[in-house]
Amino acid sequence: MKKPFCDWSCWLMVSLSCVFGALSGTFVTRNSRPNIVLLMADDLGVGDLGSYGNNTVSTPNIDRLAAEGVRLTQHLAAASVGTPSRAAFLTGRYPVRSGMASAFNLNRGLTWLGGSGGLPSNETTFAELLRRQGYRTGLIGKWNQGLSCASRNDHCYHPLNHGFDYFYGLPFGLLSDCRNSETPELHRGLRAQLWVATVVLGLLPLLLLVPKFAGSFAVPWKVILPFGLLALLFFTAWYSSYGFVRRWNCILMRNHEIVQQPLREDRLASLLLKEALSFIDRYKHEPFLLFVSFLHVHTPLITKDKFVGHSKYGRYGDNVEEMDWMVGKIVDALDRERLASRTLVHFTSDNGGSLEARAGGARLGGWNGVHKGGKGMGGWEGGIRVPGIFRWPSVLEAGKVVDEPTSVMDVYPTLSYVGGGVLPLDRVIDGRNLMPLLEGRARHSDHEFLFHYCGVYLHAVRWYQKDCATVWKAHYVTPRFSPEGAGACQARGMCSCVGEVTYHDPPLLFDLSRDPSESHPLHPDNEALFDSVVKKMEVAIREHRGTLSPAPQQLSLFNSIWKPWLQPCCGTFPFCGCVKEDDIVPNA
Repeated sequence: MKKPFCDWSCWLMVSLSCVFGALSGTFVTRNSRPNIVLLMADDLGVGDLGSYGNNTVSTPNIDRLAAEGVRLTQHLAAASVGTPSRAAFLTGRYPVRSGMASAFNLNRGLTWLGGSGGLPSNETTFAELLRRQGYRTGLIGKWNQGLSCASRNDHCYHPLNHGFDYFYGLPFGLLSDCRNSETPELHRGLRAQLWVATVVLGLLPLLLLVPKFAGSFAVPWKVILPFGLLALLFFTAWYSSYGFVRRWNCILMRNHEIVQQPLREDRLASLLLKEALSFIDRYKHEPFLLFVSFLHVHTPLITKDKFVGHSKYGRYGDNVEEMDWMVGKIVDALDRERLASRTLVHFTSDNGGSLEARAGGARLGGWNGVHKGGKGMGGWEGGIRVPGIFRWPSVLEAGKVVDEPTSVMDVYPTLSYVGGGVLPLDRVIDGRNLMPLLEGRARHSDHEFLFHYCGVYLHAVRWYQKDCATVWKAHYVTPRFSPEGAGACQARGMCSCVGEVTYHDPPLLFDLSRDPSESHPLHPDNEALFDSVVKKMEVAIREHRGTLSPAPQQLSLFNSIWKPWLQPCCGTFPFCGCVKEDDIVPNA
């Protein structure tokens, strides 16, 4: 007996649903345009999280992301300090390509809000790529990529000129100098540079009068010297009593408006969290990109009272646990709004934990696990290996661990892929799309070589020899620790990229697959293996350098000099200060 047509139709529908159900994991990455939440810590050590082996600090919310998503064990920052690393994160390119790498030891990153350097306008951030695809884009927290070019109000480097629709946070960042009670973070060299620059700028108009009066003896030095001395004394008194760095560098902005100058630190975390949750609530019905750039765990480690004394690791551990609480609130909001299955969440840090951060002899920095070195230490693993966690419940397998080399630069092409964007074709993109690796469709990282810079100087090179699953790393330059044997640069506050360094010829060569702590360099006497690996790396270095084009140096000495006409100011310059918004946060 012939079966009814409805049986065939039912069979056909069931079959098609099975086929498309099986393929849904493939289609969702292209067609769903997920929401994207990026969470970046500031100076967090890779060993500070429970999911990365820490048993003294409690991080249940970040660990939950790892348990429900994919954890990367060889995730690498593009620099061991924040400004260049963040530029690479935003653009998918080595910071040397955009001019966001420094040739000087004093200013490895941006130094003053009144400087003239920043992320160039011709760089296209992932926020700009996704905004073109209809995403609403927001940045909450630290920017640290510059502010103004020619006048204090042009804001040419502002987040809103780099693809973000909304900004609430610190255009610079949080330093110990933002608190009067803290030990100054900006070291003597930078402060001397500021003194010289401001005195010269202050006296310049008076010095320009010299030629005018050179032919007469009625006015010149009798007028110029007293006025110059008066200006110098005024500046000295004002600087020491009014608080230069705190008053002018530490400000809070909403979009283009300064809302606190100087910022009030104690309720800052609650304000930023409130803004992040509000952004999610505003745009929960459309695709959004939210970049939460935490001020944690940078000194001065400002922590809410409820977390003070909470951890077993002192002030630093308390601050880590407060950040974890904030991550939990953000993830809970996604779950509460039923956004989890269509939201890609990524957690990372801009660089490794600081080994030099101290106050009163107590360490205020993080733990970088078994890895040597830390923040600011060139190519040593402790300064560049960072947490890398991706959660997307409908697409990524829970609890998956990826041991392949990956980079923070990979976030750029990955977001372009999942958001339906098109990568720029007029420039080199150094990042690689991570989705095939995260989904398990690829076994190996697309990176064969990764180059580790300290400023503009190439310090180390990594080669992933995929055929034998070996990761080689050659150090051509390493920082010189002080005092000798300390494992850090305590005497200087941060290690140098050039000058007080050690050059290695032949290079120090490590097999990171077997020696992640970089403790046992391969001996050059093992000629066949040593020479073959080093020659392969030298060829890669030449090819890489052939792809570099000259770029204006955004962190040059001139750009780093404080310029009064660029100083953002709420009120009457130079006596800047205001509070335009109440800092009371309900239920904080």
